Amino acid sequence: MRLRALLDTDALGLRLLGGEDELDRSVRGVMTTDLRDPSRYLAGGELVLTGLAWRRDADDSEPFVRLLVQAGVAALAAGEAELADVPDDLVLACARHRLPLFAVNESVAFATITEHVVRQVSGERAGDLAAVVDRHRRMMTSGPAGGGPDVVLDLLGSDLDLRAWVLSPTGRLIAGPKVAGPALAPETCAKLAAEHLAAARTGRRGPHRVLLDGARYSLFPIRSSGRSPQAARDVRETVLSDWLLAVEADAGDWPEERLDLLQGVTQLIAVERDRRDAARTVRRRLAQEVLELVQTGAAPAEIAARLRVAAPVLLPGLGTAPHWQVVVARVEWEGAEVESGPVAQSLLEEVLVDPQATGPEPSDRIAVAHTGDEAIALVPLPAVSAEHDGPETGLLADALLQAVRESLSAGLNDDGRLTLGVSAAVHSAEGLRGALEEARHARRVAAARPGRVCAAGHQELASHVLLLPFVPDDVRRAFTARLLDPLTDYDRRHRAELIPTLEAFLDCDGSWTRCATRLHLHVNTLRYRVGRIEQLTGRDLSRLEDKLDFFLALRMS
Repeated sequence: MRLRALLDTDALGLRLLGGEDELDRSVRGVMTTDLRDPSRYLAGGELVLTGLAWRRDADDSEPFVRLLVQAGVAALAAGEAELADVPDDLVLACARHRLPLFAVNESVAFATITEHVVRQVSGERAGDLAAVVDRHRRMMTSGPAGGGPDVVLDLLGSDLDLRAWVLSPTGRLIAGPKVAGPALAPETCAKLAAEHLAAARTGRRGPHRVLLDGARYSLFPIRSSGRSPQAARDVRETVLSDWLLAVEADAGDWPEERLDLLQGVTQLIAVERDRRDAARTVRRRLAQEVLELVQTGAAPAEIAARLRVAAPVLLPGLGTAPHWQVVVARVEWEGAEVESGPVAQSLLEEVLVDPQATGPEPSDRIAVAHTGDEAIALVPLPAVSAEHDGPETGLLADALLQAVRESLSAGLNDDGRLTLGVSAAVHSAEGLRGALEEARHARRVAAARPGRVCAAGHQELASHVLLLPFVPDDVRRAFTARLLDPLTDYDRRHRAELIPTLEAFLDCDGSWTRCATRLHLHVNTLRYRVGRIEQLTGRDLSRLEDKLDFFLALRMS
């Protein structure tokens, strides 16, 4: 805003004492002070309000005005409440330094002027930012220039004092402000993603307002730039793949203009999301081609040729052929016909990224295809050298879901499940078919477990565990109830901890000493508990068959 606009606003009670030729100066802020040297708190462009308490005699005016001019302030406004009239020495000092000077009528509070200036400046900044956002969106739509979402997040921080972050549905940080301030903790990111997914499942329109660890956030969904909110037949088709914009502010009392501005920001970020998805097309096609060759029984030499094409794309600069792991995922919804293959594909691409990695680029080394409702990932691993003596490294099923379980469970709600299986690493094309079947087998094992988000790895495919997914549900429930319900009921009535004792006893291979040590019990107490288990169930824990039955019942419970 211009100084002239202040003078034209009668409610502010301002009277010009000098500097008529400088009224076109811009005002970028306001500050009230009675310090003799306020320069350390000035950034330039302010209207400085003062009650003149700093002035002891006429000699104080010159140094005070000089400090203001050196700091680059726009103008000085002096209140008449203290001295009735603004002193002539201050008027002359301002004239010498060409600093516009106003007198503030004693009936007008400084707070009134401050509120007016802040409102006007904030509105102008929002308009300027909206123009920048619109220009930036056009640049990104027409080409890669523009700098990505980080630029607009920095503008939100610098021009509107809004800290904002772009998060994936698993809570991974895609982009954030570079301005000073505390970073958003990974735990907070995961909780915000969970809150967003839970709200989205209810069908409520954004922004979703949440209170988390004492801070207010407003969560805006980021939808594909080519998709309207009504484009998906069912919210479950997109809820697990959409990004979100988390703003550290309560949008409940925002004017429509600011809400529209933030919606423009989400549309801009959606362009970047679409560009990233387009870049994944090559990797998805590579995975689809390899998968079709494997499933149709193509010759290993043909599969190896395709892998040689894929390796440089996924692991550029690698001198040797990589090893490969296969990961299979499925998203299933109860009582609904939802096309979940693309959802599982997008979700698997996100799950396979290190949750500590930032930005969209870390997914560039992942190739995921989908067939029907199943998503299948080919994950390249640097080959282990012959001199390496330790165990071969690779993806671990539980570790993949550890950081994302909370947020995804919120999105799956009470009617969805994500199950995931991981194969062992294979060294050549000949092993890919077996790795695919192993990963599918592991996923079926995960599906036999309770919970909304479950995973299993090749390490868990012992012969007895492999049988569990193929036992009918009612048979498994009856078998588990027959063995464990008497113990559960007894624990509930007597707090005897028979179930934990049974788990520890089996885990210690029936060793009384090791089990007692683990449970911090006397051996005689342990023997009493095991005897009670045998009495309640009619089983004998010294017999291998009964131990195995208990083991399977615990795994299926």
